[in-house]
Amino acid sequence: MHVIKVKDYEAMSEKACDILVKEMKSNERAVLGLATGSTPEGLYKRLIEKYKNHEVSFKQIKTFNLDEYVGLDKSDKNSYYYYMNDKLFKHIDIPPTHAALPNGKAENIAAECERYEKKIKNAGQIDIQVLGIGLNGHIGFNEPNTPFTSRTHVVKLDESTRQANARFFHSIDDVPTEAITMGIATIMDSKKILLLASGEKKAEILAQVIHGEITEKVPASVLQKHPNVTIIADEAALSKVKI
Repeated sequence: MHVIKVKDYEAMSEKACDILVKEMKSNERAVLGLATGSTPEGLYKRLIEKYKNHEVSFKQIKTFNLDEYVGLDKSDKNSYYYYMNDKLFKHIDIPPTHAALPNGKAENIAAECERYEKKIKNAGQIDIQVLGIGLNGHIGFNEPNTPFTSRTHVVKLDESTRQANARFFHSIDDVPTEAITMGIATIMDSKKILLLASGEKKAEILAQVIHGEITEKVPASVLQKHPNVTIIADEAALSKVKI
């Protein structure tokens, strides 16, 4: 693991943007794995700026998102389809057919998981997979005790995850109980992984991921086995990590 320590959230976002732009400039057909939530918002703002300044184009880029809630329509403001369109896609020149997310409203969710996994494989390896990290160590929506061998699947969301995401909904009762997520093995197939973390709340789990044992109880600990992982985290998130 290569750990890059930065001052704050803004510096984390800037550094992550630099890495993605460098990848896209060296490979105009790059396949990017993207994440949602509050952590990558700053990254997406900067990517939009780079596009508007004509520093990068997304016309031949393909993207795959980590996950989507089961049961939410694309038009729902809490769906990750809506999030990605609002925070990134509608502001850049990526063709809609190049931006893939699981369909949480599919009639056959099991078949949708298989379709999405196949779509990722057909695109070739993901060149860079962007990850955040949950307070319980989840990556994507792979909650504790998810097998490291897992592929795209339906997951029952941990109560701590639902509580953490409740701020985006009217109440905890509105937070979906299930999601489709790339599996851990799917994530680990990526050529490079970029893990972003900011804030004191992430300090304890980040220390476990970097220094702790590799265990399915802490899904992100599997990243210790990946040959090309870069962690960009601010001082607060790295406050319990020995560098």
